[in-house]
Amino acid sequence: MSRGQLGVALGVAALLVGCGTPTPASAPQPPITTASEQLPPSSPASPTPEVVAPPQSAAPAPAPPVSSTSALSVLGTLRVAGRGPKTGYARAEFGQAWADVDRNGCDTRNDILQRDLTSIVVRSGSSGCVVSSGRLADPYTGTTVIFVRGASKVDIDHVVALSNAWQSGAARWTFNKRIAIANDPLNLLAVDSSQNRQKGDGDAATWLPNNRGFWCQYAARQIGVKAKYGLSITSAELDALTQVLQRCPSQKVITGGGPTSVSGFSDPTANSGSSASGTSSGAGLDPRFGTCSAAKAAGFGPYYRGRDGEYSWYRDRDSDGAVCE
Repeated sequence: MSRGQLGVALGVAALLVGCGTPTPASAPQPPITTASEQLPPSSPASPTPEVVAPPQSAAPAPAPPVSSTSALSVLGTLRVAGRGPKTGYARAEFGQAWADVDRNGCDTRNDILQRDLTSIVVRSGSSGCVVSSGRLADPYTGTTVIFVRGASKVDIDHVVALSNAWQSGAARWTFNKRIAIANDPLNLLAVDSSQNRQKGDGDAATWLPNNRGFWCQYAARQIGVKAKYGLSITSAELDALTQVLQRCPSQKVITGGGPTSVSGFSDPTANSGSSASGTSSGAGLDPRFGTCSAAKAAGFGPYYRGRDGEYSWYRDRDSDGAVCE
């Protein structure tokens, strides 16, 4: 074989070797990891905490109904007369305080507390009746007063005082009509006790609440009560009420409330002969309870001389002016 032929053969052999032997595959390269992927997996997101809405306060008591008639015009219909004598007046002439005249299972005092107070706590075992505590937006002072049973700074005021009613017509009424006005929600407001005691049996000519912003409503309610029950006013009352309403001539008379006669209750003064003097005549006159202990267990008392008609139903043994403490 010549030298040229040998070179060609060697070249072909080399070419065959290069084509027949596969080159080893490269090992797979690890994937590139970014810095963020090198971090440990984050913890699961904490669940969004449940937001508990604060309890809604009880809906305020509805505003007393008002007539389409102005208080000033109704004032002009009231009979003007001199004040009658107070002879024979006593709280007991208007029945027990407080009666359940609407037969809802609760006495009138607790009905009014539940109407006028907020944040009310009711005594357990009292069938939802007896108010143990609450807050009063006092209309007579414009302040908030805390009510706690047994240490109360809240009274239930007769807007037209019962003594005033007696002297302006109620002395001639039947017992059924007198117990009606004494328990009529139209004639009752929960108020600061110091204001109620300052008022006493005063009329609009002798007393108005400290809160001047309430004068128009106060006058409109007094006029509404007197018109409803046919009570007279004195000329001094007429002047005072007119002056108040001239500040708010569009004020409507306040109306509504209960019936003007209530039956089914016994007159505690019919046979006892106790009430004319208003003095403490001893136990046994309360038409509901035989003893102070029974009255207190039901949520009543204490009763004070000169303020509560029930005082005359019990004996004030220590002569401190209070019974059933």
